[in-house]
Amino acid sequence: MDRKQRIARLTGVEIIACGSYAPPAVVTNADLAAHGYDADWIVQRTGILERRKAADDVAASDLAFEAAQCCLKSAAASQGRSYDEVLGDVDLIVLATMTPDSPIPSTACQLQRRLGCDAAAMDVGAACAGFMFALATGMQFVKTGNANSVLVVGTEVMTRTIDPADRKTFPLFGDGAGAVLLGTGNDEQGFLAYQIGADGRGTDLLCIPGGGSREPLTTAAIEAGRQFIKMDGRAVFKWAVNMLADSVRAVVAHAGLSMNDLALVILHQANRRILSAAADNLDIPADRLFINLDRYGNTSAASIPLALDEALAAGRIRRGDAILLSGFGAGLTWGTAVLRW
Repeated sequence: MDRKQRIARLTGVEIIACGSYAPPAVVTNADLAAHGYDADWIVQRTGILERRKAADDVAASDLAFEAAQCCLKSAAASQGRSYDEVLGDVDLIVLATMTPDSPIPSTACQLQRRLGCDAAAMDVGAACAGFMFALATGMQFVKTGNANSVLVVGTEVMTRTIDPADRKTFPLFGDGAGAVLLGTGNDEQGFLAYQIGADGRGTDLLCIPGGGSREPLTTAAIEAGRQFIKMDGRAVFKWAVNMLADSVRAVVAHAGLSMNDLALVILHQANRRILSAAADNLDIPADRLFINLDRYGNTSAASIPLALDEALAAGRIRRGDAILLSGFGAGLTWGTAVLRW
């Protein structure tokens, strides 16, 4: 597909604070090996050493609540304000997930109820690119003056979506959540350039066939595993590597920058081989490519905000830095941006 989608600038918006949360239960490759998985294959083909798993009674909104609280507390501390004051300013919640608590109400509304804030709330569904779509949406509301403080969250309970009998897919995914708080910034803050896109011709390459209005779940469908993710790994890998090369080059060029101008690169944490191939294709310096895939696995819409929070806490992001963000996944969908911190 010709990826000449519109690339635009969206500045005047600031990321005030970040927060993240991962369930305490760690599932290592050794744990999986005890159930017949090939631990060496997992490391060699994915780069994943461990992932987090939510307890059976924990849903996506529960993970989102923990990440959102962390984010809001961080904002309060940095601004010298109380948590309640920062929470009271939030007038919109945009939440990205492909593992909602339930079909209705939205998981964003569940989060709004838990937080107790007076804010509009909505879900965004773009799978592993979901956070980038949600971030662009939240930033539009701030830029146009229709919201003053927007909480953007990516949250997933991916371990519920994978068939344990699928030896190649089951080890890839983990659970987690990340959040950012947006507010008005200066004209140099925000997206120096960004692109969101979709190629619906690849819908069958990565999908959950059962459970929607097209194919309601029946006993037979459940027994056939139609409620679990189906993925053509080779085709998705090829698409992701090519898409990243095209989209990243276009967005960085539109921002008037080069790869050497980027202080940090955070790509969706899908697979170490995808990240490595993209870094090689794009000549991204190894010390600027942020990777935490080894500890969390693929957390879908949560991966970018979770990585952002970790990078910020580690001192790898400073005011004025240009940071490349790119998410990609089922749909097929992608979102790439150069963010001025």
